[in-house]
Amino acid sequence: MERNLTLVALFAALIAALALIPQFTLAFGVPITAQSLGIMLCGTMLGAKRGALAVLLFLLLVAMGLPLLAGGRGGLGAFMLPSSGFLIGFPVAAFVTGLIVEKWRGPSLTIVAGVASVIGGIVVLYVFGVAGLAFALGKTPLEAAALVMVFIPGDLIKAVLAGLITAALAKARPESVLSRA
Repeated sequence: MERNLTLVALFAALIAALALIPQFTLAFGVPITAQSLGIMLCGTMLGAKRGALAVLLFLLLVAMGLPLLAGGRGGLGAFMLPSSGFLIGFPVAAFVTGLIVEKWRGPSLTIVAGVASVIGGIVVLYVFGVAGLAFALGKTPLEAAALVMVFIPGDLIKAVLAGLITAALAKARPESVLSRA
């Protein structure tokens, strides 16, 4: 129990730390950040439930006003921006990513974690992000989806990194990958 709480807090801090990597905000108001890598790692490393809890803790801290989002944003206003759909989708993305890694005992952990990161950390997250963007900008879902396609190359790199990091940690310290415990 105590170890789980510590890991949930640690991964919430990891997501916050990834906000320190300089962001680039696109013209339609959604920033390119490294925080989605943290979301993917929450799922691949902690599993579905703990990964989602880590993200929920992070979002709670943001809602309380801590400037933990890229660009130093925080507070309830962060959930009213064009990027709010992505924020709302963060815990679901971590949960789905973790669930796939927990259930699929595939060829190698690198591949499983990478594919899980693509499905949960990109596909699922984009469903929420596109919906939020379409609502915030008054666009159709198809128009909003076209806008977020610019994120695909970077997010695919993050998914590969999540797979490689998870597999490397599993090799070095197998007990650290709770999604496989």
